[in-house]
Amino acid sequence: MTQKTLFSRYLKDLKPGTLIWIGLRPGRKQDMVSVDSVLAIKSLGLEGDHRCAKTPGSARQVTIISEEFIDLIARYSGHATIDPALLRRNLVVRGVNLNALRHQCFQIGGALFEATALCHPCSRMDRALGQGGAAAMLGYGGLCARILQSGTISVGDKLIPLMDE
Repeated sequence: MTQKTLFSRYLKDLKPGTLIWIGLRPGRKQDMVSVDSVLAIKSLGLEGDHRCAKTPGSARQVTIISEEFIDLIARYSGHATIDPALLRRNLVVRGVNLNALRHQCFQIGGALFEATALCHPCSRMDRALGQGGAAAMLGYGGLCARILQSGTISVGDKLIPLMDE
C-alpha cells in the first residue's frame, strides 16, 4: 500500500481550509515579498518566486504551512507571534490539517496542487527564530507541493482537498 493510498482515506473527513497569506522569494536568501494574488505555473512554481526558474517538475515548487503550525512553532520557540515571512514558506492556510494532505491533491483558487513531502526546517531557522528555531519547527514545517494545473490563487481562496476519481 502506498503512502498516497494510506493518506487518501482521511480526505473525506477533511474540511476545506482558507489561504490567508502568500509570500514570494525573489531570490535565494532575499526577504520575502507578501502579495494578495499570484499565478501558480504548472510544473514550475509561483510567478515571481525564485524557485519558479529552477528545476522544472521539482517536488518543491511551492511550500505551504498552516497558521496552526505557526502558532505551535511560536510557542515552542518562545515567541508570542511569528511573521510568516520568517519561515520562508510560500503559502499559509488556516483550518485544515496539512499532515492529512500528504501525497494528496488539492485546489486553491484556479490552481491544482499535489502535496509531495514534508517541508523540513533548515538551519537558517535558528537565525530567524533564535537558537532552537529549527528544533521548534520539526514536524510543523508544512508541506512541499508541485503544481498540476496553472491558475491564479488569492488570499481568501479555499483550499479544497480533492478525492481521486
